Amino acid sequence: MNAPATTAKVVSMRDAIAANVHDGDTVVIEGFTHLICFAAAHEIIRQRRRDLTLCRLTPDLVYDQMIAAGCARKLVFSWAGNPGAGSLHAFRRAVERGDPPLEIEEYSHFGMVSRFSAGAARLPFWPMRSYAGTDLPTANANIRTVLCPFTGERLAAVPALNPDVTIVHVQRADAQGNAQVWGLLGVQKEAAFASQRVVVVTEELVDESVIRGDPNRTLIPGMIVDAVVVEPWGAHPSFAQGHYDRDNDFYVAWEPISRDPAKLRAYLAEFVFGVADRAEYCALQPGLQDRLRATERMSGRVNYGF
Repeated sequence: MNAPATTAKVVSMRDAIAANVHDGDTVVIEGFTHLICFAAAHEIIRQRRRDLTLCRLTPDLVYDQMIAAGCARKLVFSWAGNPGAGSLHAFRRAVERGDPPLEIEEYSHFGMVSRFSAGAARLPFWPMRSYAGTDLPTANANIRTVLCPFTGERLAAVPALNPDVTIVHVQRADAQGNAQVWGLLGVQKEAAFASQRVVVVTEELVDESVIRGDPNRTLIPGMIVDAVVVEPWGAHPSFAQGHYDRDNDFYVAWEPISRDPAKLRAYLAEFVFGVADRAEYCALQPGLQDRLRATERMSGRVNYGF
């Protein structure tokens, strides 16, 4: 018997990744320090996906882990580092030593935003005033110039980015994938609309009436979503506003782990390959949820009546 239409998109993380992330794909896991879906990245690693082009404004720990695990062929990005703690040493080994080999394509933050925006609008490129006086166009042949047909001004231009799959972590969604986010936003909406496939990972699955009751918080509409995964704590060590705080201790601890290939392999063996899912990952870290769980601070009521 076919599943009811209202729940057909709700699947396990394992099934969502198996169906939507393939070897050779261009993959986006977005979220600007907030709502970064480490759970999806770990499942991609567990399923041993290879030759991926990973795109992200700030490929912090999430892509450092995927690079170390051998998932990436290329990284398209605008800044790389461990925020507040140091460098990404698996990334650096890949770039500086070819261990493993990694192609890179670098833009500014707004260059990446513009690429996603062009992709979402189904335009071939996006014009920009940025890059004048910088050497990024010299380092990246995909940053070009275009003549404005209205003013005659020469502008920078970047090509559209249309990923195969974008994975977005949210605070709540319904079974159709209508997904709501509050707090710090990044470029999740643009990346999702630019993508061929979209996986929404949510802290909480709610009834459609909850979404309809607060419509302006809906960032991703269900019409573009292919799969919905219910994965509490799926963004750890990043944070989910109203659910849990950023695990700053983890980011600091990642510096020595990332520096040492043996320690990094041991981390992946224990916390990624050594667990079946996110619940087991959390169980390996007693006290984690009590330490980081958000206190309640409710927003005010809104009257949508006529």
